[in-house]
Order: sequence, then structure tokens, then C-alpha cells
Amino acid sequence: MAEAVAEAMESEQHLLVQAGTGTGKSLAYLVPSLLHKDRVVVATATLALQHQLVERDIPRLVEALKDRSDIDTSHAVLKGRSNYACLHRIREGVPDDQGTLQIDVPLGQMATKVLELRSWAEEQAESQGTGERDAAPRHTDREWRQVSVTHRDCLGASKCPFGQECFAERAREKAQRSHLIVTNHSLLAIDAIEGVPMIPDYDAVVIDEAHELVARVTQAATDELSAADVERAARRSQRHVSGSEADDLADAADALRVAMLETPAGRLDSAPADLADALVLVRDAARSCLAAYPKGEAKGDEPDAGLQQAKGTVQEVFQIAERMAANAESDVLWLSEGSDRIPSRLCVAPLQVWGPMRDKLLTEKTVVFTSATLKLGGGFGPVAATLGLKAAEEGEQERTAEVLPWRGLDVGSPFDYRKQAILYVAKHLPTPGRDGLGPAQLDEIAELIDAADGRALGLFSSRRAADAAAEAVRQRLPHLTTLAQGDAQLPELAAQFVADPHTVLFGTLSLWQGLDVPGDTCQLVLIDRIPFPRPDDPLMSARQRAVDKAGGNGFMQIAATHAALLLAQGAGRLIRTTADRGVVAVLDPRLATARYGGFLTASLPPMWPTSDPALVRKALARLSSTAAAAPVPTG
Repeated sequence: MAEAVAEAMESEQHLLVQAGTGTGKSLAYLVPSLLHKDRVVVATATLALQHQLVERDIPRLVEALKDRSDIDTSHAVLKGRSNYACLHRIREGVPDDQGTLQIDVPLGQMATKVLELRSWAEEQAESQGTGERDAAPRHTDREWRQVSVTHRDCLGASKCPFGQECFAERAREKAQRSHLIVTNHSLLAIDAIEGVPMIPDYDAVVIDEAHELVARVTQAATDELSAADVERAARRSQRHVSGSEADDLADAADALRVAMLETPAGRLDSAPADLADALVLVRDAARSCLAAYPKGEAKGDEPDAGLQQAKGTVQEVFQIAERMAANAESDVLWLSEGSDRIPSRLCVAPLQVWGPMRDKLLTEKTVVFTSATLKLGGGFGPVAATLGLKAAEEGEQERTAEVLPWRGLDVGSPFDYRKQAILYVAKHLPTPGRDGLGPAQLDEIAELIDAADGRALGLFSSRRAADAAAEAVRQRLPHLTTLAQGDAQLPELAAQFVADPHTVLFGTLSLWQGLDVPGDTCQLVLIDRIPFPRPDDPLMSARQRAVDKAGGNGFMQIAATHAALLLAQGAGRLIRTTADRGVVAVLDPRLATARYGGFLTASLPPMWPTSDPALVRKALARLSSTAAAAPVPTG
């Protein structure tokens, strides 16, 4: 893999590398990245992998190369501005709803935590620390917002009185001096695709956890708007705008609220007339309000942070309303489902991201994509197509540009999946319906977990299904500890799961991709159904329809590809070392009976297949007794 990455960077040819758990793929791309003549960016989807690279893998490499003065081992981490503490907000205060800076925080538990975060940030400033959120005392999102700003709220280094000490600016300056920059998918997307300069110029980029890239790029390009957002912008403008423009913006917020209440939730192929009119009203009122703001401070005046942040709020409302009102074919607009606690919001996202990725990233830079799951249905084609690399095939989304040079490489796995793992498809069960888990599925879950004596991770398509399964197992197998997502924070649940082998952990998507539990702790991975997107998912359904409209197979290209990636990630939770053994049980007979089942199965590790429930229960019982007889490690 290291040789292939080096060759790709040298020849400027894009590379897709499937590298399973245990292959050492981070070292395989870090070594050629450090040896490359120009700057390289490494982008990850998760903070956990970013932390592993920066705290473990890169320092080991730097240490190994300490006697090689000819190799530039300088490196830096770059995150979004809100991941760093803001000294202006800490020392000057947080704007209230009227845009006035408030240095005092309300009394109570939150005040104690905010004061603790302020003290920590001051210590970081004094000791030349990074001021990164990851290094801060434990806190909630709400508490962190009291000591940080988004890029919109930032005064800018030249205007801020604390610009010389700014943590975010220091991180950017360090990145400017570094050969290797570690960042995340979202920041890469904002820099390369949206054209907002966030990362110093670079020659090549390695995208790890590349199976997540399309979702992260989509997320970075998604905007949301509610009547409350518009109202807040109007309120904050009252102090800074002398005319009626702020009141006009508040009136537009009322019109938007009424229109949203009259609009049913779901995808809006064309916005209803009242909603379209309300969006135009918000757009025009926000534009007028922006024009009414003072044109800048007089010479020598201190920058007004309240004004800057109030104006930034209006600017954001204008940009989102303008995008929504345009009703572009390249965007999908929908109204989210609201509740008593969470009001509905208007959302807009790009119909596809392969075009922008191709035009603004792949044609400009050499890109290495890597993940444990890049081959779907036995080949790289489906994933390459979503990334903008693959040439048009019959009925595929139209691609007019010439084919970009790329190659795919599967470096294999150190695991012998046919000997270490069984893929059990419960063919005898009924096809899952929309009403959640039925009695037959609950019986099957309980029987498999009983045979395994715990040691099971249940991955479910919905929170409701996970909770129903957890409740059933608690009643039928009270001697086991059954945990469900939501009972505690994910790290705490994972720690409990690892500590006691007679434990079952049930959850949804975040467990599919965020859990690493090697050893006897996990000998059974349960998957309740093929994880197709919901039929009413506004974005996925729009993408599927667009492919159908172009003459392709939208179900296979969108829904089946999405399901294959998630299935592969879920199945990947089982075998984490060469000593692991176990069963992946899929309680959806369609994996064996439907015509698309072969595509999905070919996307999974090559486990030994069976549909015999008695054989699987015996295998689980044998594994359980072997694990129970093994000596407990000490120390």
C-alpha cells in the first residue's frame, strides 16, 4: 500500500485503497506522505482517528526518523474555528439576543463549568497550548458555545485585540510551516469545494475513512432555516440599524412561520406558493437589513464584536434564504418533522456531490481514498462513481468530462474470515415490515444471545427497534446485563460492554461505525435488517429518483450502495484481531433471497455462510464455553 500511495502521488494518479482492520493503513500512507516532495493533507471523518494519528502514529514515525535531517517531519492539526477556545469571547463576553456583550454568566451549574473553561483557556494561552476543545475539561455543547465562536462570529485576526494570541490563528500559522497537515472531511470540503480558504496550499490529499466522505461533504453543504433564526437576526439588528429594516425582517420571520406551519413535512419538489413568497420576503428583508448596517468603524475605533456578530447572523439568513428561494435543480429542499420540543426546520442540500468533488478537488489535486470498505459488490466502481471518478456507464448519472486517471487496490486483510467468522442469514424469518420487530425476530434474537451467553452487539435500523429488542432480552434473559444506546454516553456503554462478557449492547448508527471491541467481549453481531435508507428520506429519495430519471437504476446506485456500506461497516465490528471468532447474524432473509442480495453479500468480508439456526447456536455455545474457560488476564 505504501508503494502504491507513493506511486500515485508521484504520477498524479488518483488511488482507491481498500485496507482492512489490522493492515496498518495509517502508516502505509503516512510514510509516503512524509517522503513526498510537497505538502500533503490527511483528512479523517472522525476525531478518534485524528487523535490516533496525531497522538500515536505520527509521533512514532517522527521518532523513527529523528536521525534523518533530509526528511521534513513537521506536522500540524487543523480544525474548524469552533473547535478552539476564543479569547475575545472569554475576556469580552458573549452577545445576548440584543447583540450586547455579556461577560457575566447566569448562576448555577453551567456558570461553574463556563468559569472552569475560561480558566483552562487562560492557562492554555499562557503556556502556548493549543486551546483545542479535545483538551478541555469535560463539558456539554452548550457550555462550549460560551467560550468559542464560529467563523461567522469571528472578528478576524487583524481586528481582534487578541489576534496575536488566537488559538485558531496559531494553528493556521503552524499549518503554514508544516509539511503534513491533519484535518477533517468537513474542513477539506469547505476549503476545496466551497472555495473558502481554510487549508494552506497543498499538492496531494489522503482521505481516510473515505466511505464517509460523500455524507460529510453533503453535511458541510447543507443549510437549515427556521422562523426563530430570522427572528434572532432581526432582534440582534435592532441596536445597529436605525431605520425600519430590522422590523421588516421580524415581519418576514412571522410570514415564514405561518407558511411553514401550513406546509406538510417532507421533500418539497417545488415550494408551495406561500412558502416561496415567504422565502423571497426573508431574502429581500435580510438584504435591506444588511445594507442598513454601518459601513465600518471610524479610524481608531475599537471593533464592535456585537455589531460584527449581529451582521454575520443576518448575512447567514440572507444567504440561506437566497439559496432556498432560488429552487435550483441542483438542490433538494425539505421541511423536517417537528415535535413539541423541536420545531420543524427548512433544509436544503445538494442533489449530488460527485460533480463538485470532481471539478474542484479531483481535477486540482492528487487524491488517495482509503477505508476498510471501498469495494462494494466485489468492485470499486460503485464508490468511485459517488466520488466523481468513474466514467459514465449505461444509464448512469451523466458525466460529460473525460475520465480522470485512477486505480483501485485491495491490499487484503490479515484475517482468515472463513475460519474466524460465520455469516448467518436467518432465511426462515419473515421479511421485516414497517412495524418494527415482530415476535419471530425477538425470539431469534433471544435464542442467539442465550447461546452466546451475552457477548453480543445488536445493530438496529431504528432506536425504536433497539429499545424493543433490549426490553425483550431483559425480560427473557434477566441473568445477562442488557444495555441500550441512550442508557449512558457511548464511551461509558462501551466500557461496561468490555468489562463484563455477559453483557449485550443494542444501538443504532453510531454503534455501527464507532465501536472497536476486540476479543471475547463480542462474539455475536446482530443486524436486524438490511439498512436501506428510509423511503421518506428526502435527500436519498431525490437522489434515487434523479438516477432513475437519467435512465439508471436508482435503487442499486443509491439505496443498495448505501446499505452495502453500512452492512460492511456493521459486520466489521466482529473481527478486530487474528484471535477473534464469532458470528454475524442478519435477521433479514432478503440478503439470501432477493436478487440484490448477491451485491450486498459480495460487499461483506468473505465469512463462512450458513442459514442453519441450530448450527449457529451450537457454534455460539462452543465459543462461549471456550471463552469462559480461558484464564482471565491479570495486571
